[in-house]
This record gives sequence, C-alpha cells and structure tokens, in this order.
Amino acid sequence: MLKADRPALALAPMDGVTEAPMRCLQGELGGFTYAVSEFLRVSQDVLGAKAFLREVPELALGARTATGLPVQVQLLGGDPERMAGSALVAVHTGATAIDINFGCPAPTVNRHDGGASLLKSPCRIREVVRAVREAVPPEIPVSAKLRLGWDSIDDIYENAKMAAEGGADWITIHARTRSQGYAPPVYWEPIGRVRQELDIPVVANGDIWTMDDFHRCREVTGCNHFMLGRSALANPLMQGMVARELGLPAPVLSLDWTAHLQGLVRHSQGLPASGTLTRLKQWIRIASRYGEFAHFDALKRSQSVDEFFEILERETARPLIGHV
Repeated sequence: MLKADRPALALAPMDGVTEAPMRCLQGELGGFTYAVSEFLRVSQDVLGAKAFLREVPELALGARTATGLPVQVQLLGGDPERMAGSALVAVHTGATAIDINFGCPAPTVNRHDGGASLLKSPCRIREVVRAVREAVPPEIPVSAKLRLGWDSIDDIYENAKMAAEGGADWITIHARTRSQGYAPPVYWEPIGRVRQELDIPVVANGDIWTMDDFHRCREVTGCNHFMLGRSALANPLMQGMVARELGLPAPVLSLDWTAHLQGLVRHSQGLPASGTLTRLKQWIRIASRYGEFAHFDALKRSQSVDEFFEILERETARPLIGHV
C-alpha cells in the first residue's frame, strides 16, 4: 500500500519488455519499490488461475520476484463484472495488489473496450474500479493507471475523481493524452493539480529521462511517488539515482552493459532461447534509441544468444560505459 508521506518508485509495465525475467533483474539491480505486470486483458471471460501464473509467475512466490521485488497485477478491460471476477481470481492465485489499466493507447486495445478508450467515459472508470474494489478483500490495494485524457489534458480531473470515488487506493498518471501516444510533450502540471485535489497518493509518470527531468517533475507535481519505464532501460543507473534522491535504498552501480545483459539471460533460464534473444534485442533497441548504447545495429543481426555475446565482445574490448 502506498502512503502519501512515504516515497516510492515503480517500474512501469511495458508490453513484451518488462516480462518476468526483466522484473527479476530489476529487483536484483535495486532501486524500485515495486513493479507492475504487463496487462492481462479481460475480454469475454473471467481469467483463470493458469493465465495469471503464466503471465505473472511471481504469484507463486508471494507476488515477489525471486530477487525480492513486489509485483502488482495489472488488468485491462471495460466490463465491471468480468474485471471484478478476474481480480478475485488473481488474489486467490497470490496477488497482493491489483492495478487497472485505463491508459494503454494501442488502437487494437482501444477498439475492444480497453485501456485509454474508457477515458472517454468517466463514469465507467468509477464503475470498473468500484467493482474490483468491492470484489477483493479490503487489505488488497486497488489502483488505477490513467492518461491525461483521450485528446484533452483537462479530462484528467474528472477521470481521476471518478477513479478515487470508485475506491482506488492510489492512481498513476502518464502525463500525455491517448492521442499523443508517446510523442512529446508531456504535461506534468495537471498531475500536480490532481494530487492537490485528491486524498490519495498520485504517482507521476512520463518522460523522466534524466535527473534534471526528475527534479522538474517533482517540483511541478509536488509528488513523491514516481514511475519509470523506458528511461530505466535506456540507462540502468537511472532508477538507483532517483531512488537515492527519494531517500530509498539503492546500491551504487556501474553501467556494465555486458553484465546487465547477462543478468537478463540468467533470469530467463528455463524459458525458450529464442525468447531470451528477443528480450535482449528489445532492451538494446530501447537503449540505443533513447540512451547511448552504441552497438544495436551489429547486435540486431545475431541469431542466437551465444552469437549475441560474441558480437558484443567483438564490438567492444571492454564493458560498454554509458553516461550517468
């Protein structure tokens, strides 16, 4: 449970990227208070226990990674009854917290009554949150992830109010509209106003790439709860720096890309090798596009995990050092 006066730093869910191996690695690297799973979509039927254990295997370990990072289960869907039923199954399977996704901008999701599409219907946000809140035990926190709106940043005030009225214990706000996707700019100011208006914690999310960004976001929003996504993968030192600034425990690491990438392989053991290679390439693609990882073009052609690291060793005679 988030506390208004207790800082926290969350790992954002990123579809196909922050799977269980990445969450486990992030728990090892330190800095994050908790992670949110990739969304499980609730469409025609209530989800079963097998689906939860497949997508969030940490539920078999007390809803924590093997490295100790708590993991919150995220659900996506627009039907209150099925969302509530799925949340209850998740809790019976081991979930200790439920998050509801009202922010996914993917067109396929939005066309099928999920994610950001509900931002156009504030009362439905309240209905879904309330149904989930009433279905699960009171000690299980229920939160909601929102964008500022469908195409207007002013929509957040009503939508956030509806989530709170539904019983959300806290909300996370991504500082863009659905229409923006992930295009700049971000608008942190509305997050600050929502934080002042609500009596629940508000987590700020969106384009916190550097410590300067973090300082500006904290100043503008007044928040002491934050969520990092792509920036934590572009620079794996970022979460540690933010955590220490918030007064949270975090080790001081060096940016040894080889060691970090090998760590992802280690936490992928028991999973298909092809999937591990895909995870490695997805990570370095983000690090190349948004950070200073220099060898994506050479590594993207690798056909196996062994070849990936052979090319990496060939491309650099020492661990790749990025910027802090």
